[in-house]
This record gives sequence, C-alpha cells and structure tokens, in this order.
Amino acid sequence: MWPAIYIMWLRQMKRFSRSRARMVASVAQPLLFLVTFGFGFSAIFRQAGAGNYIDYLAPGIVAMAIVFSSVFSGIEVMWDRQFGFLKETLVAPVSRAALMLGRTLGGATVAMIQGVLVLVVTLIVGFRPASWLAIVPTLLVMTLISVIFTAFGTAMGARLRDMQGFQLIMNFIIMPVFFLSGALFPLQGLPTAMYLIVRIDPLSYGVDALRALLINGGHFGLGIDLAVLVAVAAALLWLGARLFRTIEV
Repeated sequence: MWPAIYIMWLRQMKRFSRSRARMVASVAQPLLFLVTFGFGFSAIFRQAGAGNYIDYLAPGIVAMAIVFSSVFSGIEVMWDRQFGFLKETLVAPVSRAALMLGRTLGGATVAMIQGVLVLVVTLIVGFRPASWLAIVPTLLVMTLISVIFTAFGTAMGARLRDMQGFQLIMNFIIMPVFFLSGALFPLQGLPTAMYLIVRIDPLSYGVDALRALLINGGHFGLGIDLAVLVAVAAALLWLGARLFRTIEV
C-alpha cells in the first residue's frame, strides 16, 4: 500500500516540477486579488475602523491559492484517463484506495507549496502576522484545506469524463465556496440567510482558522475550525476512495 501511495505522490510532484507556467499562474492570480482588493479597499476598510485590509485579506488569499490548486488535481485524473496512464495504474496489484490517497497527498503537497509561495508574496506586499510562531500551526491548517479540496477534486474527476464539463461544474461550485467563505469580507453583521450559507461552507472554517492564527481575528473559534476541517477532510477522503474504486476507464 505505502509504495503505491509514494509512487503516486512522486508522480504528482514530478508533474508539478515540470509545469513552470502553473507555478507562475498559482502566484499571479492570488497576487492580483491581493493587490487590487487590498489596496483598492484599504482606505474604506480603515475608515470603517476595521484596521489594515491587507492584513485581513492575506489569510483569505492564501486559502484561495490552495483551493484553486487543489481542485486542479481532478483535471489530472481526467487527463490520465484520456492518455491511458490511469488504466495502467488501475491494473496494478494495489488497492484503488491507495492510488487515490497517493494522488490526494501529491495534489495536497503541490497546493501547499503554492500556498506557501503566496504567503511569502503577502509578506513582500506588506502583510505581517501577529506572531511568527503561528506559522507552524498555520501550515497544519493549510494542509487540511489542501487535503479537503484535493480529495473533492479527485472525487469529481473520478466521476466525470468531459473536461469542459468538469471546469464548468468546478467554477459553479468553487467560486461560490470561495466568495462565500468570508475570505474577502468580515462575517459580522451579515444577513441571516447569507450567514447560514457561510456556516455550511467548509472553506469558511479554513479561512477563519488562518485568521485566528495569523492576525488573532477568528470568528468561530479555532477549536471549532479545526474540528470541522478534520471531519470534512475525513469524509471527503472516504468519499473519494469509494468513488475511485468504481472509476471506469
């Protein structure tokens, strides 16, 4: 089992290392959001008495980079199916759950690397965490976010065959998940209906945990954030493993 997991993880890492364009894109889009929203709304945010918007926005932008990179792993499943690599791996004498876990860990590692790159960029732009010691538990939260959305992307890639359909469905799901997570705006004072949506969005707890650790600005409580993230990660890994067992090539 473990050799299969390691091989799939290593394949994901090699694929990422050969894709320089993906590395650049992973930093460019979050940087665009950080600069345009951060500096564009900074004066308004400060006048409202909410402090520095760059500091508030940075954790959400880091989560954004992780989420969009993680979901990309689902397209890789479809590429492997199209070019025959998936069939070769599925006939190997190892469990499909191990193959799915290896893919998920590989995709999560890639997303983590991109998240760390974006975190470094936010520091260059002007973001400063409340405590540098919080960086270590922040990496744990980033790992949970990457596992959740990599497992979700892999599960969707196992069920869908059309790449264009995958992109449409992912945009239909992931864009609302990001924009309704509180990554760009405070959660205090939201309308009741919108607040309920925010509460069922798993990314809300990831963003909140990052803010709690980096700027001492959590809303739900760090314990609740971690409990939800662990539970959702376990549920999606289980679901992804089940869907991957029944994948058709």
